[in-house]
Amino acid sequence: MRPLYHCRMENQDVLPRDAQSILELAARSMFELFANASEGMLLVDRQGKVVWINEQYKRFLPALGFDRVEDFVGHPVASVVHNTQMHQVIESGKPILIDLLSNRAGTFVVSRIPLRDGSGEVIGALGIVLFDHPETTMQPLITKFAALQRELEEARRELASQRGGARRTKYTFASFVGASPAVVELKRLARRAAQSGSPVLLLGETGTGKELLAHAIHAVSARAAGAFVTVNIAAVPDTLLEAEFFGVAPGAYTGAERKGRDGKLKLADGGTLFLDEIGDMPLGLQAKLLRALQEGEFEPLGSNRLMRFDAKVIAATSRDLAQLVREGRFREDLYYRLNVLPIRVPPLRERRADMPALVEALGEDIAQRSGLPQPELSAAAMDLLMAQVWRGNVRELRNVLEQATLLGDSSRIDRARIEQVLHETGIAQLEPPLPSAPDAAAPQAMLRPLAEQVAEVERAAIAAALASCGGNKAAAAKLLGISRATLYERLESTA
Repeated sequence: MRPLYHCRMENQDVLPRDAQSILELAARSMFELFANASEGMLLVDRQGKVVWINEQYKRFLPALGFDRVEDFVGHPVASVVHNTQMHQVIESGKPILIDLLSNRAGTFVVSRIPLRDGSGEVIGALGIVLFDHPETTMQPLITKFAALQRELEEARRELASQRGGARRTKYTFASFVGASPAVVELKRLARRAAQSGSPVLLLGETGTGKELLAHAIHAVSARAAGAFVTVNIAAVPDTLLEAEFFGVAPGAYTGAERKGRDGKLKLADGGTLFLDEIGDMPLGLQAKLLRALQEGEFEPLGSNRLMRFDAKVIAATSRDLAQLVREGRFREDLYYRLNVLPIRVPPLRERRADMPALVEALGEDIAQRSGLPQPELSAAAMDLLMAQVWRGNVRELRNVLEQATLLGDSSRIDRARIEQVLHETGIAQLEPPLPSAPDAAAPQAMLRPLAEQVAEVERAAIAAALASCGGNKAAAAKLLGISRATLYERLESTA
């Protein structure tokens, strides 16, 4: 029988005699090193039967359920060591250099190496227990491995998301709370629009739920299985909008990503492209978008290659597009391309009957996010909410409810707490009473054109908001319930 430490290398038969001696010495030294330094070693023969264990390995026998060495040695390794892979090493002839083995004796870091005779035939395998407490001896490595596993899983989820499990809708028509006649008619028109491949134009004040409605239209359309891709035009700097829409070819300009980047048109292919705040789009980009929508093709920045795309387009704006067209600030041809199925989303003051249901739904969401009890409004508090103008509509209502919920210790909200929030935020504005018959003695100021009176009130409101916010235009726009772009526009028109 050959020594246990016999080792075979390729072309061993042509090695010089002194080289063979060195090889045998190295094999003997390595075997003795592992036999003495490891936590345990065992040998199995060609049939997978245990033929030898060293002294260190014997200490595992009681935990494995054996009182005597004879009850372990001489038996198939699979019957005495649970979860062993020694038979796999014998069958494949390939080593398993590092592995975790768990059984009744504990968890171990092990190596399994096939043993070959002079002709290269596998005659058995060597098992080495490197560590018997990997949770302590290999903690840095295990921690790093676990972190890599987490990063891998996150990368896989992100990749799956980008490939089309992708950008799913978050809302349905059930998410648009309300049963007033205005909302019933709105949902009817939106469902009809979902069945058509034509563009949809959602018109309405800020905070009315245009984006929510766009999600709902996509969810019931024939493209529901595709991606729902949003571009908030007002939130992207003008210099970056073209790249955002059309993407960037690899190395298109200094600083561009080496692999390039897909634009929103490409990502929306087969699904829905939602253009939020379309009225804020620069004129120069409007022509390129019109061509892409008409031809169904576009060129990424820095590329000469045309790319096809097919997506349902839903656009939304809180601005008067027709007025922008008349002023030359929005292309007439793009307006007519988008204004195929216009849907007006009613403001909150036109559907006051929905206020109790909205308060309940918003209260549930606020409670879930904050961990506080759901707010309960007194009848007087509800009456006060229903009497407000709500320039910011549902978004403004939510803000008031959230502040009122966090302001007091009780989930019961009375009229006084609502009044406090409305006063402190400066958004309190009651619906004016219906005008009476014209009075011959009416002040001369009231006989001016309505547009002048509205403009004067608007200038005063902007001035008050800027003063309240110390000149901070972003904060003033938020206070007024309008976008920063709209505020700048109003300031320019009054300059």
